[in-house]
Amino acid sequence: LKRSYRKLALKFHPDKNHAPGATEAFKAIGNAYAVLSNTHKRRQYDQCGDDGGHPSNGCPDNGTFEPDISPEDLFNIFFGGGYPSSDAHMYSNGRRHNQRRERRERPRDGGLALFVQVMPILILVIVSALSQIMVKSPSYSLSFRPSAGYSQKRLTENLKVPYYVGEQFSKEFTGVNLKNLERSVEDDYISNLRNNCWKEKQQKEGMLYRARYFGDSELYQRAQRARTPSCGKLSEITASLH
Repeated sequence: LKRSYRKLALKFHPDKNHAPGATEAFKAIGNAYAVLSNTHKRRQYDQCGDDGGHPSNGCPDNGTFEPDISPEDLFNIFFGGGYPSSDAHMYSNGRRHNQRRERRERPRDGGLALFVQVMPILILVIVSALSQIMVKSPSYSLSFRPSAGYSQKRLTENLKVPYYVGEQFSKEFTGVNLKNLERSVEDDYISNLRNNCWKEKQQKEGMLYRARYFGDSELYQRAQRARTPSCGKLSEITASLH
């Protein structure tokens, strides 16, 4: 029986025999061997015959004898792997799709899907960490008072703009570097004055508009008295530059 199975299985294996019906023949050969090599299934076959007999006699309900092992697995047992099975092999009952391979790949696919979901978060964390490492702290502060890392007060040589620096500033900035830095300090200071001046004007104009709209003379007087110190300072600096 084994010799006959080996001979027929090799002859009709789908990877070797591409003739129409070879797959079905290979399946039938495997099923036949699985039934005939099993004492219980062989006795059942002898009792019920090809048509399956009647269920009341202990015959299969569907009239067919389903083997406990697929024809492909049976072939691999006999030939130690035999022909490499294709991922697309499927028999007429639609059961076999390389189930073991699918089971092996599912955990890997799940891990890949999880990695794809987590990857944007990892990238964000890495970029954030690198930015903190690579971004250098400013060399000066335009704050009105000392702050952490900026405890030494200085004035720019040209416009006498006050700014704060660190303890190592005098060693790091001298000559041309110091002049370039003080130019940056003054540019930032003037830019801040422009922004603050615009806000002060907007606030004053808003008060005047509400006073006129509601006929509120007291609010109007308060708006007229509202100061715009940034605008005044900006005018002084502009005049000194010309």
